[in-house]
Amino acid sequence: MKITAIRLDRMRLPLEPAFAAAWDPVPRTFFDATLVTVETDDGVVGHGSGDTMDGFEAFEHLFLGKDPLEILSHVRTIETINFHAGRYWPLEAALWDIVGKVCGRPVSTLFGGAATRLPAYASFGELKAPAARADAAVAAVERGFKAMKIRISRDRLEEGVAAVRAAREAVGDGIDIMVDLNQMWRMSGDIAPALDLVSVRRIAARLQELGVLWLEEPLPQADIRGARSVRAATGVRIAGGEMVRSLPELVQLVEEDAFDVYQPDVVLAVGMYRARFIAELAQLRHRWFTPHTWSNGLGLLANLHVVAGVGGGPYVEFPYDPPGWTPDRRDFFLAEPVEIDSDGFLNIPDTPGLGAAIDHDALSRLRHDR
Repeated sequence: MKITAIRLDRMRLPLEPAFAAAWDPVPRTFFDATLVTVETDDGVVGHGSGDTMDGFEAFEHLFLGKDPLEILSHVRTIETINFHAGRYWPLEAALWDIVGKVCGRPVSTLFGGAATRLPAYASFGELKAPAARADAAVAAVERGFKAMKIRISRDRLEEGVAAVRAAREAVGDGIDIMVDLNQMWRMSGDIAPALDLVSVRRIAARLQELGVLWLEEPLPQADIRGARSVRAATGVRIAGGEMVRSLPELVQLVEEDAFDVYQPDVVLAVGMYRARFIAELAQLRHRWFTPHTWSNGLGLLANLHVVAGVGGGPYVEFPYDPPGWTPDRRDFFLAEPVEIDSDGFLNIPDTPGLGAAIDHDALSRLRHDR
């Protein structure tokens, strides 16, 4: 079997203004996504998505004519490209989709098959006032979620802590709440200084009183000693690693016990094969593997198959913050959006590969050349 074609369909989706303003210093009015389609001479087709794949055409020749099942060779090739260009891990996801289809099994089975369903947490994206966040938290519980994550901004700390407190009071102690400070990850153009260690410790102590399950990205990635000190001083679990660029960096974080929760996104950070290794390593240290999943439904499925393969958790991140960010909006080019069931679980598709079907009409309608 040989790879005969790699097609990139680039799409652009309008964004709700409030959602866009929560992420960008200069808010955009659109969201970019790229669908990677890999075709083989045997007629097996795989799909992946996540990173926008900008500039990939210059490296396409490194994969054409090769056997798609030789995954490690392709992973190593993508890693060499990372040094020069973007992170082209959606291509690896498309190759795993092919591998699963050739084997007639879901990719999660090939990764270990530890679980067939996993609980999801509602990952909120907007910065909402306390009353609005409390209402959203109640609505998420009514939808079936047993956990949720609230973003707070370093320049709106009091409002953020108040939003967490309002959510806790609204949903009670039986729902897990996580908090994300987003200090390791920046939108392009965001050069404002990070919150300092003393301030982070104070915030962490206040959040500990509210019973947060973990505090995500409290400090920039390089400050491993600082992250450990926040945990030691407050007893709050620390999460991070969602956008770390290489396997050695992630291994170092695990070896230095930087976090309690490791979150590399398989279509944005280090790929599926490498993320599985980090998951196993973290779990051997009695730490959690719960990857970041903020791309789209196909990226979510790629992460879900890895988590289910190794039995990670305790939750899977599920981007959700109506009305600005819903499964229909997030998964706009899939025939069916990825949804939780009434118990708040994500069920791993039992079809071969990643289990995604593409809405080709939506693909044609939203295709955008850039």
